[in-house]
Amino acid sequence: MNFATICACVLAFSVMATAGAEPVPAQAKSAEKNSRYDWAVYGGTPENNHFSPLKQINRSNVKQLTVAWTFDTEEEGGLQTSPIVVDGVLYGLTPSQKVFALNAATGKLLWKFDSGIKGTQPDRGLAYWSDNKEHRVLVAVMNFVYALDAATGRPISSFGKDGRIDLREDLGRDPAAESIYMTSPAVIYKDLMIVGGRESETLPASPGDVRAYDVRSGKLRWSFHTIPHPGEFGNDTWPKEAWKTSGAANNWAGMTVDTQRGIVYVPTGSAAFDFYGADRVGDDLFANCLIALNAATGERLWHFQGVKHDLWDRDFPAPPVLLTVERDGKKVDAVAQTTKQGFVFLFDRTNGKPLFPIECREYPASDVPGEVAAQQQCLPAKPAPFARQLLTESLLSERTPEVHQWALEKFRSFRSEGQFVPFSVGKDTVIFPGFDGGAEWGGAAADPETGILYVNANDVAWTGALAENTLENSPKAVYLSQCAVCHGEKMAGSPPAIPSLVGVRGRMSAADVAATIRNGKGRMPGFANLENDSEQWYGLLSYVMSGGKDGGTRENGAKEVASSGPASPAMKYHFTGYHKFLDPEGYPAVAPPWGTLNAINLNTGEYVWKIPLGEYPDLAARGQKSTGTENYGGPVVTAGGLLFIGATNFDKKFRAFDKTTGALLWETTLPFAGNATPATYEVDGRQFVVIGAGGGKDPKSKSGGVYVAFALKE
Repeated sequence: MNFATICACVLAFSVMATAGAEPVPAQAKSAEKNSRYDWAVYGGTPENNHFSPLKQINRSNVKQLTVAWTFDTEEEGGLQTSPIVVDGVLYGLTPSQKVFALNAATGKLLWKFDSGIKGTQPDRGLAYWSDNKEHRVLVAVMNFVYALDAATGRPISSFGKDGRIDLREDLGRDPAAESIYMTSPAVIYKDLMIVGGRESETLPASPGDVRAYDVRSGKLRWSFHTIPHPGEFGNDTWPKEAWKTSGAANNWAGMTVDTQRGIVYVPTGSAAFDFYGADRVGDDLFANCLIALNAATGERLWHFQGVKHDLWDRDFPAPPVLLTVERDGKKVDAVAQTTKQGFVFLFDRTNGKPLFPIECREYPASDVPGEVAAQQQCLPAKPAPFARQLLTESLLSERTPEVHQWALEKFRSFRSEGQFVPFSVGKDTVIFPGFDGGAEWGGAAADPETGILYVNANDVAWTGALAENTLENSPKAVYLSQCAVCHGEKMAGSPPAIPSLVGVRGRMSAADVAATIRNGKGRMPGFANLENDSEQWYGLLSYVMSGGKDGGTRENGAKEVASSGPASPAMKYHFTGYHKFLDPEGYPAVAPPWGTLNAINLNTGEYVWKIPLGEYPDLAARGQKSTGTENYGGPVVTAGGLLFIGATNFDKKFRAFDKTTGALLWETTLPFAGNATPATYEVDGRQFVVIGAGGGKDPKSKSGGVYVAFALKE
């Protein structure tokens, strides 16, 4: 019996009541009624503005913050979860996707739910629904979504099948062949749970349908096809039969709901395959779009496509922010969308009208046979980008003369011409900012009192190229089509985000590698398209375990057989791998800052301040401070004049800045890097700030899963 069958047949959960734990309130208040004191929604509010009106902790006393409580999940693997807090109860996730409830004032465990499925994908949060009679926590574990009783943590049997639904169903394709994981939480509109999902970056991939389910029954209420079917708007932007075979164009980053207007704003990512699109010639609506849908019906109201026929994996990487700005003396309700390229798009949220000019121009054509790059792409003229756009010799690292000379020689072998330059065969093209942004999944914060948007960004360069697939009937062909997009032709990866597979046989058993191929791990999806126990599957396992020898060795029963055919006939070219442009010592080969925190006034489009975010401790010890670092997880802004953020990969710091000036007011060191968005709430008159600290981005440090809450001394 395979893993999927076991999971479908057995509902393995445990609910552990802690001795002496205080009970969950029987009548929890609804999120909207208690929003002033709670953090009841991923992103803080339905507007996803990461804003709290609390001001007990403020500029004058933030230096007095102390640890109020910690909760150690006693697991490794890292955390990206932003917890939610409803009526004094904090709900969160462990690195392996167990769900728990804590007393939000003390950190004492109330209950824990274990689905029996070990989560191997990032899981960034949960959702809460209540009609003041029932109170439910809605949470994803891999491809399943569970409805749990908020008071006990037990699955609600009337939801779906035995308390859960399977996101591989309702896609119009064979569920057994689909690979989809919900890494960002659902959004709630009335009695609907609206979901997206993370999918494969290579072909075959699942379609990126946006779906709404009845929050009580788990029944599908509506679907929006991001790869339009015949007769639907946008179908003519794809080849005729693409809706049957193409995939992705999915919402992995999460969504935002205007609860008053009943509009859900859906940012989407690229279509598969990310870097070669000869099988999807056309603009490819609704990939790389911000889509406004009627939240009750799924009807499209308006859309904006940020990248046409994406060849660079330029997803919209975070839920948009709803705020109100001033235009010509009038208030305009707006939606702000950040991008991996380092731009902010701002629209009238009712009709999609741009609130700053958007300029379109022509870009180079592709020289790869079969590829047809979009002739024109569009970017906002204002605000100015918050990440650098063109890597030149003047922007190379000068950390030491030797490093600068190394970077210069390396750079001169690249093609560097800015945004929207198609990849070539055999020659690396610079992507700047890199594949991980610019902006990332942590999202931005917005102060409704001022109209200022706060966004943290990465500012390092990556490179990539294409290579022709010449092997049609070998395990290597499967590896190149399915795995090389991340791990590269030579299996070197791009640590720590993408681990090297070189020497994997000495670090992992064949059983562990097989489980990872089946189920995915970290940012890697599972390969449902490779049927378990098939020749392709065994061939790939053998190839990886043998270190790239076509045919490999027998490991844990892996068969030495040739693949029955290429994994995807449409993919005539493969990506040679994500290559971060690092110097020989592992630091970015571009000049600092390598990560920034930005404050942008969206009333005017002008920057209020911009500062480096993060440090490398070993460089700081040598006097090279304020370099900034790559950072993952977003900020929180408060009426107390503060901006809280962890995010930085290497220094494990949690910081509070003056939101008006960007001055650092307080910082502390976490047990692991806080690669998550914090939350702030009030219980019994005391304000808390909590962050999930798990690390996982620094190969030199262990990962974990600890929630740390701070407050003023009582």
